[in-house]
Amino acid sequence: MNTGRNTGWIKWVLLLMVLAAVNFIHLPYYFSVPGDAQTLTDVIEVEDGYAYEGSFALTTIRMGKANSVNYIWSLLSDRRELMHENEVRPPGESDDMYNHRQMMLMSTSQQQSVIAAYEAAGREASFEEYGVVITSIIPGMDAEEKLESGDRITSVNETEVRTADELLDSVSGAEAGEVFSMTIVRNDEEMDVEVTAEEFPEEFGAEEGRAGIGISNPVTDRELITDPEVDISTSQIGGPSAGLMFALEIYNQLTEEDITRGLSIAGTGSISENGTVGSIGGISQKIYAADEDNMDIFFAPDLDDTGGLTNFEAAQETAESIGTDMEIVPVTSLEDALGYLESISG
Repeated sequence: MNTGRNTGWIKWVLLLMVLAAVNFIHLPYYFSVPGDAQTLTDVIEVEDGYAYEGSFALTTIRMGKANSVNYIWSLLSDRRELMHENEVRPPGESDDMYNHRQMMLMSTSQQQSVIAAYEAAGREASFEEYGVVITSIIPGMDAEEKLESGDRITSVNETEVRTADELLDSVSGAEAGEVFSMTIVRNDEEMDVEVTAEEFPEEFGAEEGRAGIGISNPVTDRELITDPEVDISTSQIGGPSAGLMFALEIYNQLTEEDITRGLSIAGTGSISENGTVGSIGGISQKIYAADEDNMDIFFAPDLDDTGGLTNFEAAQETAESIGTDMEIVPVTSLEDALGYLESISG
């Protein structure tokens, strides 16, 4: 018997098993790395819009599920960030549900940026609303058996529902056991369902005894009517963080004056219809991405809503650590960004 050969074979098998465990067993974490700066004239076109010399760019990050190697690498690298999976998606949310929610958030962000930009430019834009789209369903509640991600709710208890706020108002104060009759549209087919309110699962983090119908992050299904028309094509980007940069790009195409003054301008931040700029995640990675693409200016939200560093303060720290020449500019609104660009017009 060749004991040495057998022992060597066993060692190789064990090594392969360890490597498989390290590479294929995912931890309950996500990691993010810098993406790139994407020029927005490539994805936004205003009908008969004005051309200009500079550029506006959104900034991206890339995310993945962490295995042991990525986890350790992220701990040792300033360019990487770790997030517990509960920070990325609520408990029980599937990959498909997460991706659908991100696409809906991007769609809403685009619409809000159009409204804000058209208002700032003195042009016409308004919504026609059709109901509320379900983006996430809480596992274990009655809605899981009755509703699906992508369903559009048009009425609750025979009262028409057109917006997410109206839906939330209609189920506010729900008690466990209360039944809500809903009209929904699924795959272009209208149907009626009854959903029983239940107490939220403990892991959902709601107050003890609080009940609801079991959906989260509902989004108003609405069509944006603009004059002139605007087309935004970002099929591979999700989330709301490009809102500010969308608004700046649209505004610059709507107005004759080139507010970029020939500069390359990047940034990030969600935006509301009234132009308020909100905080986002991954700000440090976005600074890396913008610097590597040689941006001149970076707009960063300066909203103090986390109890820690604002996006602007974190962006400044990263910019100083890498020695970039890029100007980091704090903003809390579209008006702030426009005011800054006007101030450097010379």
